[in-house]
Amino acid sequence: MTERWKNWAGDQRCAPARIVRPGSEDELAEVVARAAADGLPVRAAGAGHSFTDIACTDGVLVDTSGMQRMLDADPATGLVTVEAGVRLRVLGEQLARHGLALENQGDIDAQALAGALATATHGTGAAFGNLSTRVVGMRLVLASGDVVDVDGRSDPEALLAARVSVGALGIASTVTLQTVPLYTLHRHDRPLPLDATLDALDAHVDGDDHFEFFLFPYTRTAAARSTRRSTETPVPTPVWRRRVQEDLVENAALELVCRSGRRFRSQVPRLNRLMARTFAEHRVQDHAYKVYATTRAVRFTEMEYAIPRPHAREALERSLDLIERRGLPILFPFEVRFAAADDAFLSTAHARDSCYIAVHQYTGMEYESCFRGVEAIMDEYGGRPHWGKRHYQSAATLRERYPEWARFQAVRRRLDPDGVFTNDYVRRVLGPVDGGGAA
Repeated sequence: MTERWKNWAGDQRCAPARIVRPGSEDELAEVVARAAADGLPVRAAGAGHSFTDIACTDGVLVDTSGMQRMLDADPATGLVTVEAGVRLRVLGEQLARHGLALENQGDIDAQALAGALATATHGTGAAFGNLSTRVVGMRLVLASGDVVDVDGRSDPEALLAARVSVGALGIASTVTLQTVPLYTLHRHDRPLPLDATLDALDAHVDGDDHFEFFLFPYTRTAAARSTRRSTETPVPTPVWRRRVQEDLVENAALELVCRSGRRFRSQVPRLNRLMARTFAEHRVQDHAYKVYATTRAVRFTEMEYAIPRPHAREALERSLDLIERRGLPILFPFEVRFAAADDAFLSTAHARDSCYIAVHQYTGMEYESCFRGVEAIMDEYGGRPHWGKRHYQSAATLRERYPEWARFQAVRRRLDPDGVFTNDYVRRVLGPVDGGGAA
């Protein structure tokens, strides 16, 4: 019987020729070489938290869940080497045992490290780059089964490509990260008037170590989240209180509202206003890896764009207006975050400080009319789509948005000249290997 694979959201599915689950670098190299010898393309899948078909293949799908070990950690330098399939939740715990932490992190920690890196997954904070900026080295398994070290000394060009690669260069077996000493986060969630939040947006973003906000369409209330870093002693939230906040308020109530809105779509504006009234002031003080991420139990699909930070307010207001003017039944909130510029060739924040605007839709509901409309707005600001989230771009529309596109393609041709690590998604967004990324 054919073993099938699907992503977390359940809306991307494939039936690979075989699914393999290596438990070591040697096993990974063996299965990749065998696949290439059989003429089969290869893709890797972690936790399946991408909303695109980035992991799908009819060839060999490598499940990296058996590669989650920490191989080396040096508290003196902060350099840590881990197997690339490690889940971020597991990595946080592993690092904490050595008195270390990731410099920054997103709000989902179920992802595999390699997948988060390949798609430029990020958190928020004007002074902090996305997760890939802290990668100082990788080991990549190539189609031949050979394993190459990629770092700033051995191959700096390949490192800048491999940090955010969309999985198009090879399969990462290990990653070496620059971490920081374990620290405490003081998170303050509170409802704020949207207009006042946008009026003071730069003050919020520059004044807090980490700032983001959520916003339901048809409302003018922002759920603001301001976070500062310290070395103070954590004061963990009682488990029961966190469960009430995350399981009941943030998930069970949202699920109920979304199901109601899916059945009675004309009531979506009213239901969104109801959800906005549930925003309440809330504080958390704990070790960083316990604070960054929150439980996401309600299924959804998502599109997210990175745009130059100065356009944040205008782009958000136009996107909200589009939804409300068309009366689109969008039940999930917008999420607005910020990140520093970096130098990875395909990073969504390459060479520019960025604002990330994410729009979501509840599972089972039509989303394309909203996503395409918002995408058209983001296009006007040179928007770069999150590689792991829905979008309608192609190599032809993307290549001009990345100044180092040609340099990435040169590394791709060198490391994977036969396109073994290419699938429909990679072909669509990067073009064929021998075409230099043309559509």
